[in-house]
Amino acid sequence: MSSFFSRIFLLAASVTPALAFCGAHTHLDRRAEGEAVPVSTFGYTGTTGPVLWSQLDTANALCSTGTAQSPINMVEGQFTLIPASDTQLTLPDVPEGATFENLGSTVEVVMKGKGGTFVLEGKTFELEQFHFHHPSEHLNEGVSLPMEMHMVFSGEGGEIGVIGVYVDLIDVPVTLQLQILSRRAPSTLLETIFSSIGEIATPGTETTTKPLIMSELTDLLNAGSFQRYTGSLTTPPCSEGVAWSVSTQKIALSRTTYQAVRDVVGFNARYPQNALGQQNLLSLSTGTAAEVRLPTNATSVHGRRRF
Repeated sequence: MSSFFSRIFLLAASVTPALAFCGAHTHLDRRAEGEAVPVSTFGYTGTTGPVLWSQLDTANALCSTGTAQSPINMVEGQFTLIPASDTQLTLPDVPEGATFENLGSTVEVVMKGKGGTFVLEGKTFELEQFHFHHPSEHLNEGVSLPMEMHMVFSGEGGEIGVIGVYVDLIDVPVTLQLQILSRRAPSTLLETIFSSIGEIATPGTETTTKPLIMSELTDLLNAGSFQRYTGSLTTPPCSEGVAWSVSTQKIALSRTTYQAVRDVVGFNARYPQNALGQQNLLSLSTGTAAEVRLPTNATSVHGRRRF
């Protein structure tokens, strides 16, 4: 084993969950009043991408050694399904609008102090912010969706809880026998937020959204269930112990708005990790596992992977 990976394993034993989120530089990190929007130093391609996150900073050791890393393929056996009625989600409206920032790694709506809460397994979490990934980071039974929204909550003891919501696109209008068939409407909340996306096209910029009617999202999520599991942040430092609740409900976005968001956000999704409790994929790829056994039907290194 190389000296580099020896150091990584030693660091992994001492790493504790950081008060951060999947999309570092957040309002979980306290900023001075008037401080400029920080821009993330990690990325999703090349030498700053997920494969090399652990080499960007020694604090990121779990990115390559952790065995409960997110995102994952949401399939049976990887989560516990609980009805939303077993939780308590409160998302007050924000008539004054909220701060909307471009962190370089994602775009984020700051919700700290707005009164949003999530009661999960007897613990109360406060909504800090929500941000977006393109495409979805979690896979829905092997299928990637256009986007995913992550609502990040913090507990009094520093615990982190995240609600994941898949973002799908509305159906294209279909004309049949001179009649336009009805179609699902896009989310008013998302359309309102992203109407300001052009104002934060440059990393490090911010603006204020129009009034946000959060009841639409509350009603949607409370009508479904949550796929619960304990994983990690999906960005550096990849801290584990994160309480994930991926909704079975999907929120819709118009194709025109999606294209505008895609042009600003670009590609910002971490690749799916190994099944929970199994060897970290990066450890496997470097041969640091004691014994590596691949399934007989494993795809070759030259095979294509569909996202």
